[in-house]
Amino acid sequence: MPLALEIAKRIDALRHKDLPREAVHWAKVGILDTIGVTLAGHSEDTAQITARAVGSASGPSLIFGKRRRAPALDAALINGTAAHALDFDDCNNTLGGHPSAPILPALFALADESGASGRDFLLAYVAGFETETKIASGVNFQHYTKGWHPTATLGVFGAAAACASLMKLDAERTATALAIAASLASGIKANFGTMVKPLHVGHCARNGLLAATLAREGFTANPGAFEHQQGFLNVFNGEGNYDAARILQAWADPLDVVKPGIAIKQYPCCGSTHPAIDAMLGLARTHDLRPEVVTRIDAWTHARRLQHTNRPDPKGALDAKFSLQYCLARALIDRKVVIEHFEGDAYAEARVRRMLPLIHAAPYTTAQFPADNHFGAEVTVALAGGKTLSAKVDQPLGRTSANPLPPELLKEKFEHCAGRALRPESVRQLYTALQNLDSLHDVREITAIMAGPSALSVAA
Repeated sequence: MPLALEIAKRIDALRHKDLPREAVHWAKVGILDTIGVTLAGHSEDTAQITARAVGSASGPSLIFGKRRRAPALDAALINGTAAHALDFDDCNNTLGGHPSAPILPALFALADESGASGRDFLLAYVAGFETETKIASGVNFQHYTKGWHPTATLGVFGAAAACASLMKLDAERTATALAIAASLASGIKANFGTMVKPLHVGHCARNGLLAATLAREGFTANPGAFEHQQGFLNVFNGEGNYDAARILQAWADPLDVVKPGIAIKQYPCCGSTHPAIDAMLGLARTHDLRPEVVTRIDAWTHARRLQHTNRPDPKGALDAKFSLQYCLARALIDRKVVIEHFEGDAYAEARVRRMLPLIHAAPYTTAQFPADNHFGAEVTVALAGGKTLSAKVDQPLGRTSANPLPPELLKEKFEHCAGRALRPESVRQLYTALQNLDSLHDVREITAIMAGPSALSVAA
C-alpha cells in the first residue's frame, strides 16, 4: 500500500472521543499560543508586505487582528506568515521546527469559510500535528542538516492533513492531498534571518489548504509520491538517508502533541538560542552581573544549531533573532529578552554592539552533554579580577511536555502578544473562549472576537 494511503488511513481513523485528555490539553495550549503570536506578528513588516502583495480581495476568512476578511487561501498565507514573523511560535523536537504555525492559519481560514465545531477543529489540529511529526521521525535529522526548513517542508503535510480532516475527506482523498503536498513542499535554511523564513510558513499553510481543497474537488496525484524513486523521500533526503518504516511504527502511540509535546517559547527569537539565554539570565540574576565587569563570555550549544545562530555581527532585526551573541548580550544587559529587542534598530544599540565582540560561540562536546541531547547549553562569564562564573542548562524551560511552561507564564505571554492587536476586553474574551474551545458550536466565534465587537454577528 502506498505510504500516503497508509498515513491517510490513520488520519481517517482518528476520533475526538479517542483523544487522550492530555492531547486535548496540549492542543489547546498550542492553539492559544499560536493565536497570540500571530496577532502580535501582524504588525511586522514581513506580514504587512505579504498582505499588500496578496492584494485586497474580499472573502470569508479573517486576517487576524484586522477587520479585513479575505479568500481562505490568501488568509492562510497572510496569517501563516504573521504566525512566524516574530519567531515566537511553538516548537517540537521531533519536527525540528515549529509545528503549529503551518497548521492553524490554514485551519482557521478553512473554518471561517465553511464552519466547524471546536471538537472537529481540535481533532484536525492533532491529526495535522501527528502527520508532520511522524513524517519527520522518518527523515530527521538528516533532512534538517541538509538545509531544508522542516517547519515548511514537513509542515505542508501537517496543514494538508489537518484541512483534510476538517473537510472530512475519506482516506483516498486525504492520500491525494498528501501526494499533492509533496510537490508543494519548499523552504531552505539559507533564508533564515530574512523575511523569507516566515514566508515559508505562510506559503506552506496556503499550500496545505490548497492541496486538501484540490483533493476534495477530485484532483489527481501519484499515490506513491513519497516512496517513488523520484519522490519526496529520495529527492529531499537522498537514498539511504531516511527510514520510511519509522513514520508508521509509532503512529499515535504516543501522539506527538503529548510526547515530546509542544515547546512554548519564552523568548521571541530562534529556539536554538533559548538554552543559552536561560543560562545567561540565571547567572545575571543570581550574581547581579553588570556588563561593565564582564571581560569575556563563552557559550557552547549543539553544533547543528550553531550553524544558523553563530552570528557575531547581526545586520538587522531579523538577523538578530538568529544571533546567539546578540541574544546573550540582551540577556546580560536587560535581564530579559522581549519582542521590543527585535524591532526597528534595537539591534544596533551602542551598549549591545560594545558587548558583542566579547561573546564567543562554539559547539559543545560529549564531555559537556550526552550525545543525544541536542538542546543543552553551557555559558561561562569571565569577570574583571579573574573570577569566572558558569551555568549549564540541559533544555530550556517549556521545551517538552515533561518540562512545561507554567500556566501563568503561558497566559502572560498570550496577553502580551494579543494585547498588541486587541483591546484588553477582547483579549480576556478570547482567552476564555479558547479555554472552552472543545465546547464551541462554531469556531467562527473565535475569529469574531478577534475582528472586534462589530463582527460578532458574523458567527451567528
